[in-house]
Amino acid sequence: MMRMKTKVTGPSPLRNGGSTFGGGGGGGEPAAHDWELRPGGMLVQKRTPDSDRTAIPPPTIRVRVKYGSIYHEISINSQATFGELKKMLTGPTGLHHQDQKLLYKDKERDSNAFLDMAGVKDKSKIVLVEDPISQEKRLLEMRKTAKMEKASKSISEISLEVDRLAGQVSALETIITKGGKVAEKDVLNLIELLMNQLLKLDGIMADGDVKLQRKMQVY
Repeated sequence: MMRMKTKVTGPSPLRNGGSTFGGGGGGGEPAAHDWELRPGGMLVQKRTPDSDRTAIPPPTIRVRVKYGSIYHEISINSQATFGELKKMLTGPTGLHHQDQKLLYKDKERDSNAFLDMAGVKDKSKIVLVEDPISQEKRLLEMRKTAKMEKASKSISEISLEVDRLAGQVSALETIITKGGKVAEKDVLNLIELLMNQLLKLDGIMADGDVKLQRKMQVY
């Protein structure tokens, strides 16, 4: 008996829209928003792919930023973020970018928000005010970091001194092992020096990795 071959017709599952490898067909859920790192170091939400396809570069606008009674005119990319604008204002205002609040149309704007999407245009007016809470947090963090660095440096210095004293202890042990005699005064002096280093370690206030560093030195 002759077998019949059946030919299946219809669209292939690997054609446009049906591919399982990142196809752009309709009916699927929208892709999650990605993030991009701006040249100024600011992490912002990535724009839609359509905006990246344009060959025309975004225009540069001049915005007027009022800080106190002084106006600062800043030239900036129209698609930049408010965070990037803050960094540009650090120089003329002397205010750290993390200590700034930017108000546009009487509303505080997030650092990740884009200027053009917020409606900022050429010659738009933006108000800059100091953020005392952010400033206080930043200063506290700086003090904490400086304190931890100082503690880490002190522990490292003590560690070097302990290693030096340990070498002297080994030398005395070698003498004793070979049947030699060691003055009691030398032994007591080494013990005292080691105890002093231990007291110094105990007086260092530390947290996190520095605390672990101190603990390892003690044991």
